[in-house]
Amino acid sequence: MKVPFVNLGAQFESLKTELVDTFVRVGSSGQYILGPEVECFEAGLANITDTKYAIAVANGTDALELVLAAWGIGPGDEVITAPNSFIASAGAVKAVGANVVFADVGEDYNIDPLEIEKKITPKTKVIIPVHLTGNPANMTAINAIAKRHQLKVLEDAAQAIGATHKGRAVGGLGDAAAFSLHPLKNFHLCGDAGFISTNDKALYEQICLLRNHGLVNRDESIRWGRNSRIDALQAAIGNVKLPYFAKWTERFKQIASRYHQRLNKVVECPKVSGEDCAVYHNFVIQVDRREALMAHLLEKGVESKIHYPIPLHLMRSARKFGYREGDFPVTERQRDRILSLPIYPELTDSQVDYVCDVICAFYEAAQ
Repeated sequence: MKVPFVNLGAQFESLKTELVDTFVRVGSSGQYILGPEVECFEAGLANITDTKYAIAVANGTDALELVLAAWGIGPGDEVITAPNSFIASAGAVKAVGANVVFADVGEDYNIDPLEIEKKITPKTKVIIPVHLTGNPANMTAINAIAKRHQLKVLEDAAQAIGATHKGRAVGGLGDAAAFSLHPLKNFHLCGDAGFISTNDKALYEQICLLRNHGLVNRDESIRWGRNSRIDALQAAIGNVKLPYFAKWTERFKQIASRYHQRLNKVVECPKVSGEDCAVYHNFVIQVDRREALMAHLLEKGVESKIHYPIPLHLMRSARKFGYREGDFPVTERQRDRILSLPIYPELTDSQVDYVCDVICAFYEAAQ
């Protein structure tokens, strides 16, 4: 059996008629940038995140940068985030000229609130918790820390649309949140896109300016901004997909549950707090003999990945930060053991069971 790590074409085929009709309709309209399709899509995203405002932008990295820029974060400021995320989490901080400060993670792969406390200085302005793999960080503890120290909280929710913490949707748990709609995310468009959610009207208005060159009309800019407008076609694709969001999200959870049931006694499965509902953008296990297992899976037709093999503090681009191997022991221990298994709505139960069978057989043979 073949089990690819991703299969984006399968989702496209299931919606092909609707998507082709959408392309013709938007193409015929002549409205290609912003406009009614974007406004409709933003309303749908605000509903998912249970926030007053959602602002669609060009990508998830821009979403992070725009929030930081709107808050006036820049040179001399410090922003605390996790070292085990995708490069964009730290890259957005550097892009606005601020300094990145890392804090180690816990067993759930998310930033450890106790480690955040150790990193706060008079220069600290923002905490960026990353809801890694679609599992919410401990926002109750993080918000309490932020309140004590008068800090902003920006959720990096790129992997976590639809997840909840204590019954509240990710995206409305901090002062603002940044999401990615990249094709590899669990809710995605047919190209790069992202969005910001917030309940702060002033922040919403500033980001609307910043994503469109600071323009208040066609000819007048009132502050320096950038071009981070989402295409109307991408938003229209999003509007086609929004009605399927709940069904797809539930399918991610079903697959994760199946993996948990079959593999929990064989490998270390993801840890999720009883207060949280994860959406499993990635299903990340921890294993012994990882490279041998990956080779065995591939031999049997199953693709797997590592998210992420190089922690941010050990990237060549981060050398000037002064971090070294050993600075974040939990992150580094997990780096050597983590393995992501295929998970997407189009995956069949037979494929999931086959992946489990191959993993179980590998460790049974080793014994």
